[in-house]
Amino acid sequence: MTPSIAAPPDRIAGPGPAVGGSPGSAPDPDLAVAVRLDHVEKRFGDVVAVDGIDLAVRDGEFFSMLGPSGSGKTTTLRMIAGFELPTTGRILLHGQDVTRRAPFERDVNTVFQDYALFPHMSVAQNVEYGLMVRKVPGQERKRRMAEALEMVRLTGYERRRPSQLSGGQRHEPLGALDLKLRQEMQIELKAIQLQVGITFIYVTHDQEEALTMSDRLAVFNRGRIEQIGTPADVYERPATAFVAGFVGTSNLLSGDAARTIVGEPGTFTVRPEKIRLAEPDEAAAPDESFALGRIRSVVYLGSDTRYVVALDAGGELVVTQQNLATSSMEALAAQGKAVRLVWKRQHNFPVTA
Repeated sequence: MTPSIAAPPDRIAGPGPAVGGSPGSAPDPDLAVAVRLDHVEKRFGDVVAVDGIDLAVRDGEFFSMLGPSGSGKTTTLRMIAGFELPTTGRILLHGQDVTRRAPFERDVNTVFQDYALFPHMSVAQNVEYGLMVRKVPGQERKRRMAEALEMVRLTGYERRRPSQLSGGQRHEPLGALDLKLRQEMQIELKAIQLQVGITFIYVTHDQEEALTMSDRLAVFNRGRIEQIGTPADVYERPATAFVAGFVGTSNLLSGDAARTIVGEPGTFTVRPEKIRLAEPDEAAAPDESFALGRIRSVVYLGSDTRYVVALDAGGELVVTQQNLATSSMEALAAQGKAVRLVWKRQHNFPVTA
């Protein structure tokens, strides 16, 4: 899997305000907080990897850290697990300050991107190993091992060695799996998390993974958190131009194009699926925005088609439409056609640059 942390359930809430991030993203104060980061910063020499972030992860939620390579998300995860120490700030687990504690002194379990299985042990022995280190009695270890294997559909594989399993059975990173299996594993991971009731902190650069599995997510950029919220909040109401561009395909209107199309200065985002293609002379309703342009390129994707439209007002907009009654030949024949793009004004969402 992509790097992640699982923490057992607990009902001890941490003190103080809950979350930094976008407005409206703070958790309900009545809910317990499993993990809290209080103005955490991490420097490697002159490089600021994590730049003073505040974060609270609720007890029992699936929380994703989403961002490009080098954004600070994995360093943050490593600090929570205890593999890196923050330069400044505090880390609390269930209200207890663990900032300077070693990894084995923290009640968390880390799953790394590259699976770490003992090749000389059987599947059962690998699953039981952590329980054995914690001195869990033998019968209890076997019971919990059997439950875990049943949960991930590996009952009957107890005596096999890791080399005798497929990549998916060894829990390779989701990105290494084929599309169908990756989508199934996303749903399976979320189902397992709900079943066992533990807190998941999941690190990924894959927006689909984050949107599919998360209760909430944080978007990282250059060591800072740009926005925290539910998948729907982050996708539908991005707080910054970076979030709009990183989470999903986004269109940005700014400068003269914004003034002409939206009617006011600033930077605005509108999602491609909110826009429809119309004939150039079709009138727009009073509650609609519109823009004239010409289709520059067409990408047929099977279930839908992506159109890139060069605007008369300057810039481009991407439009995504389902192929409900359009064949590939009809879609591709639209290239070079003059069109009017139409969408509801409510979908013009202002963002900070």
